[in-house]
Amino acid sequence: MKTDVRTGRVALLAVTGLGQFMVLLDSTIVGAALPDVQRRLGTGLSGLQWIVDAYVLVVAMLLLSGGVFADRFGRKRVFLAGVAGFTAASAVCWAAPSLGWLVAGRVLQGIGAAALSPASLALLAAAHPVPADRVRAIGLWAGFSGIGLAAGPVAGGVLAQAAGWPAIFLVNVPVGAALLLAGVRVLGESRAPGGPSIDVPGTALSVLGVGALTYALIEGGSRGWTSPAVLGAFAASAVLLGCFVAVERRSAAPMLPPGLFRQPGFAVPVMAMLAVGFALMGSSFFFSQFFVQVQGSSILRAGLQTLPTPVAMVVVSPFAGRLAARHGFRVVVTAGLTLAGLGLVTLGGVHAGTGYGAVWWRLAIAGIGFALAMSPLTAAAIQAVDPRDGGLASGISSTARQIGAVLGVAVLGAVAGGAADLGSAFVTAGAVTLACAAFTGFALPRRAARATPPSAEAVRSGRPGRGPTR
Repeated sequence: MKTDVRTGRVALLAVTGLGQFMVLLDSTIVGAALPDVQRRLGTGLSGLQWIVDAYVLVVAMLLLSGGVFADRFGRKRVFLAGVAGFTAASAVCWAAPSLGWLVAGRVLQGIGAAALSPASLALLAAAHPVPADRVRAIGLWAGFSGIGLAAGPVAGGVLAQAAGWPAIFLVNVPVGAALLLAGVRVLGESRAPGGPSIDVPGTALSVLGVGALTYALIEGGSRGWTSPAVLGAFAASAVLLGCFVAVERRSAAPMLPPGLFRQPGFAVPVMAMLAVGFALMGSSFFFSQFFVQVQGSSILRAGLQTLPTPVAMVVVSPFAGRLAARHGFRVVVTAGLTLAGLGLVTLGGVHAGTGYGAVWWRLAIAGIGFALAMSPLTAAAIQAVDPRDGGLASGISSTARQIGAVLGVAVLGAVAGGAADLGSAFVTAGAVTLACAAFTGFALPRRAARATPPSAEAVRSGRPGRGPTR
């Protein structure tokens, strides 16, 4: 009996990890191909930012709805629907004849990923009710899915150089088809009866508000920061996000339950995940561009040169959960963010004449640091809430990371302004990460909650009850 349970959990881990692998592969494979996209489509920095942020923004804004959908209507059903949508959207990106079509395809990919990602993590969490087992499983999930991070730069470089950037999206089609077949056979259905309804007003206001802010940050560099369109977008974002906060406070079923954020065990890792997304995705956006545009590497060589960061994340991620279970969340996360910040800050000192021997270890340190921080932060957020809210908690955690990624690409793009000043983008990302390390060292609970987590009804009503011990 125990063997059957163990085999089932291994199969579940493989399927959910492969789903996240596909999402992460698409993220890093696109970054490696951006120089070829820029050359073939004739787009500038803002166009490249939209290719990345159109996808990340949609994922960020719909992840919470995806998690709620998974809890209410079945995690297996939503997971498989997300895989199917993501695969079809990848075919649209592959066939895109222009920048506009490519951005539209990326939006569709984001919709699929927003269903796939939280459902995969909720499936995994539901199959591991024991907290220590759940932490280890999430660490393995992060390591397995992180193979996509390592494969992306190499695959992107090979495909873009051999067949052009459209080929990077075609690779998702066979992976998605295999995942659908395996998921139908391997996954068992689970749900959280009586979960919240979809918060349509909150979702709409969050999409419009963060979208307007992203538009202003991306277009400010090319249109001018005082142009009417940019100033209008900033103003619209402030109004829309203000309305979002007001609506969430009054909603009977908010997408962001106010009571959750009164729990330090939940609020602190979510805020830290925002900074992780900002620094990791924002800096990764420039890795291939630095090697191609500043140091004159080929696209394939640049893909290989960026490998130390994702490889370090793949190697270290499986151990992060075990370290957190043994030494506590605070120690592991703070150490990881400190390493990541130092790695990024030192990258600010590289230039056109810097040899690769002086670059690769900085990328590796950043990767090790982020790997140590990410899965413990996710596990801390999930364990701080009622088990019935696993999909919601994982969705909020992932949403924070994705919103950080949207802002990281936009803000660091504005900071750099072009290939001539990429160092300032790396330094800014590192400074944000080091500030987050200081914050978690002070505020993050040392271990998972030993007290009973608040009930779903309590967090939604704003009465959080007992929280985790420090």
